[in-house]
Amino acid sequence: MSREHPIIAVTGSSGAGSSSITRAFEHIFRRERVKAVYIQGSAFHRYTRAEMQEELLRAKQEGRSLTHFGPEGNHLDKLESLLFQYAVTGTGVYRYYLHSKEHADAMGQEPGTFSPWKMMKKKSDLLYYRGLHGGAISDDIDIAQYADLLIGIVPNINLEWIRKIQRDTSMRGYTKAEVRQSIIDRMSDYVNHITPQFSRTHVNFQLVPAVDTSDPFNMPVYPTDSESLLIISFRDGTQVDFVRLKSMLPESFMSRRDTIVVPGGKLPHALEVVLMPMIHELVETSRKIRGIKKPPKKKKCGLIGMLGQSIG
Repeated sequence: MSREHPIIAVTGSSGAGSSSITRAFEHIFRRERVKAVYIQGSAFHRYTRAEMQEELLRAKQEGRSLTHFGPEGNHLDKLESLLFQYAVTGTGVYRYYLHSKEHADAMGQEPGTFSPWKMMKKKSDLLYYRGLHGGAISDDIDIAQYADLLIGIVPNINLEWIRKIQRDTSMRGYTKAEVRQSIIDRMSDYVNHITPQFSRTHVNFQLVPAVDTSDPFNMPVYPTDSESLLIISFRDGTQVDFVRLKSMLPESFMSRRDTIVVPGGKLPHALEVVLMPMIHELVETSRKIRGIKKPPKKKKCGLIGMLGQSIG
């Protein structure tokens, strides 16, 4: 953790609502005139898309499990080095995984490859990480320790699968059978390396459908936010002004002393209401330490980096 160069990490797999939280952060950063460096977890995958296909085949032949959920499929050491370097100096070495043809064409590369490593510019207010391993701990690697604000976007498992099935079949050319096998292959790493992170977060957001999602492989219509409930849980409920939250989030109620339930359709508003004070405090403290009296101009604020990419 670093009071001078704070780090916000959002952990959770694609399909769990992480895109909504990134949009909420964009609004907050612009409103607070925050310049945030955007780092994607997929940048720390160990293999390109083509290499991963080869490694997956080799792993199956050898009876091993290899997925992007587990440490074997990623450079968690490089991610930890970046976070350590940023916390100390306010800069670090980063890259992007080029998911789409649009982003790959812009770099003159093929989809599923990485952009070159480069040093980020200084003078940002914070680093914003979104990916699978913002709260990961594996052997001697401890990613979770660097986050000043660690946020879990917790999937309802069937809802996550529905999103993955629809995305992978409609946008990535996979069959339902291939997606089903991918889900099965990832389950061990999911249980061992993804779910433990949600017990280390400062706050978790979880959308729970209020419609039947019992068979995610046969869901013609994806459940909307308004057909869901948003569960917001805090690690330390004693530090949260629940009276304020309930007044600003109509129709919300407390289900536990550290948990508030909000209609799913209010997700964007709820994210901003909950996170704005936390981010404001981090940035104000950081600017005081760095001796910054005037925040950046609005045109220089927001998320700095390659947006519009998946994290899975």
